[in-house]
Amino acid sequence: MRNQVRTITIVGGGTAGWMTAAYLNKVFGEKISIRLVESPTISTIGVGEATFSTIKLFFDYLELDEADWMPECNGSYKLAIKFVDWNRERRHFYHPFQRHEIVDGFSIGEWWLKLKDQLGHYDYSCFTVPYLCDNQRSPRYLDGRVYDAKVCDYFQPDMAFRKNMLSNLTIQYPYAYHFNAGLLATYLQKYAVRNGVVHIKDDVMDVRLADDGNIRGVVTREQGEIDGDLFIDCTGFRGLLINKALKEPFISFSDALLCDSAIAMQTPRDNAAQGMNPYTTATALKSGWVWNIPLYERDGAGYVYSSAFETPEQAEREFRKHLGSAADKCNAHHIKMRIGRCRNAWVKNCVAIGLSNAFVEPLESTGIFFIQHGIEELVSAFPDRTIDPAFVNQYNKALARCVDGVKDFLTIHYVASNREDTPFWKATKEEIRLSEELESRMQQWKTNFPNPRNINQNYHGFEAYSYSVMLEGLGYLPQRSLPVLDHIGDGRAQEVFGEISERANFLTRTLPSLYEYLSSIRKTHRQLELQSE
Repeated sequence: MRNQVRTITIVGGGTAGWMTAAYLNKVFGEKISIRLVESPTISTIGVGEATFSTIKLFFDYLELDEADWMPECNGSYKLAIKFVDWNRERRHFYHPFQRHEIVDGFSIGEWWLKLKDQLGHYDYSCFTVPYLCDNQRSPRYLDGRVYDAKVCDYFQPDMAFRKNMLSNLTIQYPYAYHFNAGLLATYLQKYAVRNGVVHIKDDVMDVRLADDGNIRGVVTREQGEIDGDLFIDCTGFRGLLINKALKEPFISFSDALLCDSAIAMQTPRDNAAQGMNPYTTATALKSGWVWNIPLYERDGAGYVYSSAFETPEQAEREFRKHLGSAADKCNAHHIKMRIGRCRNAWVKNCVAIGLSNAFVEPLESTGIFFIQHGIEELVSAFPDRTIDPAFVNQYNKALARCVDGVKDFLTIHYVASNREDTPFWKATKEEIRLSEELESRMQQWKTNFPNPRNINQNYHGFEAYSYSVMLEGLGYLPQRSLPVLDHIGDGRAQEVFGEISERANFLTRTLPSLYEYLSSIRKTHRQLELQSE
């Protein structure tokens, strides 16, 4: 008992710090004292945040209901990412949160490849989600039912509010969320402090190391030295503990991901008049791409670009032109991104979570996912004060494999695209270096679609259908369908394509609009607040 970790000190707030504090407090309760040291002078830019569908596991474990936290964070639902202008034809396509149907042992995507001359576009033929997105539908009915009958049981409180691990998840949740990250951090701060987390508002001036190289404490401006058994670095790109104090190297991904800068902006939107899109939009521009994240009261937008091809001034002009009049009175925030990961996320008695450990382009909304994964893996490998190297190695391998897998998946977005109309898009074909494994897989995918056996086997959050959707949308199709399908009748596949279309039409007719649903839960939330006052 003497060697147990008794105190965890988290340095840095924001989404990473407060997600970590709230989750670890839920796990350990009063058995471990958790303190979060946050500078009162460092602010975050709440431009809007998009997520993976697996974020539902995080909220479920904390027993936070959507109807409670979403109105507080201007939250909305995300059914997919809509990619615009990423191919030579400038045809948009959707990357949905929806697995393929299986017909006679093969994914409906494989059958589409065989029958594509008789069908429409891949995403609209194989999924219902594109139709819901086009018609701005909510994934829930007004009575709260989820549109996907396959997972309805997992949204019941007795099933939902239990601890589940990302890497053990066997179902596909049908949606993720959009929210204001700053408001979510504030919401989680209140939740964590209410449950016992100590919030220290102070500036960290120095980090002191013990003789064995461990962190002994952080020295703050007002309260002096604050110690801890385990330190968690949530200081963002600064890497105050992991990089500056412990000198852990940072591995750049600049050879694979060319974009290194971003411009973020909050833009107005009349959702009552225009409706709300239940998806993130990623629109390719000359030297990168623009995200658009619809929140209940405004949109969050940003231009991710390569500074090798545009100056910040040129990029801002292009960005404002893309946004049009919506950007006229909006301030632009320029951000220099640190793309890559720490060689090791856990060094000595310090664990880096969030931007302090790793960041890739926000192209597939992996920022929050990396935080969640880092927290869960830490719980799985939680040490005592001796810090067994076996736990450290387990953690570092899991985090590195996950981040590297995501890096390769994002690299595909560029190298598989058939766009080559600007210097940047030409460079994505000529300058990007592929890992040996990815290069081998790219060659294999010229012959057949990605499947569970030929994608990256390390857990990284993406399944085979995600690879297939992206490759088809980008114009990187196999030369022919699987030969084995020529020996199997396609009657059942034809029926399933018809069923997908019928289901899409039914859902489009019966689901409420996203704006209608969100307005409904916000009205109920406000009524409950008034009753409690």
